[in-house]
Amino acid sequence: MGLRRSKRQDVQDIRTAGASGGSRGLAAVELRDVRRQYGKGGGAVHALRGIDLVLPRGSFTAVMGPSGSGKSTFLQCAAGLDRPTSGAVSLGGTDITGMKENQLTVLRRTRLGFVFQAFNLLPSLTVEQNVLLPMRLAGKRPDRRRAHEVLSQVGLGDKGGRRPAELSGGQQQRVALARALVTRPDVIFADEPTGALDTTTAAEVLELLRSAVDGLGATVVMVTHDPVAASWADRVLFLADGSIADSLTAAAPEQIADRMRTLTARTSYAGAAA
Repeated sequence: MGLRRSKRQDVQDIRTAGASGGSRGLAAVELRDVRRQYGKGGGAVHALRGIDLVLPRGSFTAVMGPSGSGKSTFLQCAAGLDRPTSGAVSLGGTDITGMKENQLTVLRRTRLGFVFQAFNLLPSLTVEQNVLLPMRLAGKRPDRRRAHEVLSQVGLGDKGGRRPAELSGGQQQRVALARALVTRPDVIFADEPTGALDTTTAAEVLELLRSAVDGLGATVVMVTHDPVAASWADRVLFLADGSIADSLTAAAPEQIADRMRTLTARTSYAGAAA
């Protein structure tokens, strides 16, 4: 036998790490002095400047900040979609910083869920097939009963045979949420999940995310620009210039909007003075 590892071995290692380290630990997401730099020398861009953060299991965290504050980079590094220049990231008790790309791929497919603004559903697949896609990609046998369960949780238990194009935008986002929930992930990362929805439909999707946290014990990390969306979270983190500049707990939309105005004005003033 050679030294090459099989995909099945990688899958088993990732699942075992989640069962042994993640289930007992309190932290769903942990970042330790995480820095992300693009380029070198005088033209280097410091997207993240030493982020230290622990997000507990069963929590709902919103991440906000002015344009260029590092929100997208934060999400990408926290979710293992990008590698920090330095520092360490742990998900569900598993340190992912030194993982090889194939191991990270397995982890994302088996232990993380993703919800995006654009839904990212495959139009040629049925709703049920879209929901089961993470299981197929992870090499697991598709569990149609589990698919029906999560579709029922998001109010689409009778839509499994439809195609995405036959659904409204809000229903498509519900399918995306069901897909994120199907593997019972350690963390659901949501990137502007209500950005393409009207106010009423956005509230329905946010209520489902809130219910996933309160009723299912899920952990949600959501990047948003909308103070109303952020108010559904337990905690709002404000990024500025690659650092955590402020935070609010159980805040109303007006408080969040006011804090964002102050932070944006401060950032603009600092940029103009530099």
